[in-house]
Amino acid sequence: MQKDDTSLARPGDILTAIALLTRLPVKAEFARSANAVWAYPLAGLAVALIAGILTGGALWLNIATPLVAGIWLVTTILLTGAMHEDGLADCCDGFWGGWTTERRLEIMKDSQIGTYGVLALCLSIGFRWLAIWLILETSHWFWPLLVVEVLSRSFMPALMHALPHARDTGLSHAQGRPPLGAVGLGLGLALGFALLCLGWAGLKLGLIATLISFGTAWLAQRKIGGQTGDVLGATQQVILITLLLSLA
Repeated sequence: MQKDDTSLARPGDILTAIALLTRLPVKAEFARSANAVWAYPLAGLAVALIAGILTGGALWLNIATPLVAGIWLVTTILLTGAMHEDGLADCCDGFWGGWTTERRLEIMKDSQIGTYGVLALCLSIGFRWLAIWLILETSHWFWPLLVVEVLSRSFMPALMHALPHARDTGLSHAQGRPPLGAVGLGLGLALGFALLCLGWAGLKLGLIATLISFGTAWLAQRKIGGQTGDVLGATQQVILITLLLSLA
């Protein structure tokens, strides 16, 4: 494939997105990393389907619902290598642990975790586990859980397009600025999937996710002057948590 390929979408973009956002062993090309952002929701769908199969099996075996919620949570974390959780922790440490943009970026790059990061991870895991538990108590848990995983990843490219890079290195910088068409296609796929699965309730979730993405973009611009891979991961986490709580 040519590196200057600017076509809106290619089937190989799906593997690229899965390789970038998960630990699933797929063979992918990365020449179109910026264009492949339209497939980020599909990477979320792949993670959710695997978690859904394991969760459904656990429910069929009559395992206690709180433990099954833990199975969904652990599965999604393992499949993504906790990369989004890492971004959330780094952002919380940096945004509220430093007084200047330079210091915040320095803290975010540090591999050590601070108090804000620990608290953010504890709250993230706790709220998600409880919300998933409550959702699993219903008879129609499968599609809502798939939708939130898909929607939470569909807004990451929007931040990549709208905000400048806060630093000249890192995963987000390496991917480049995605074209608006790819961003729109990904959002359209995610919102269409939500509407198909949940009806108008899916559009409500999409609206909530939109508001959250605006909020995180504003905060990132104010704190560090742009976006990084950590900001994208944190955005995914905040959207995911909010959507799960709204469903619960």
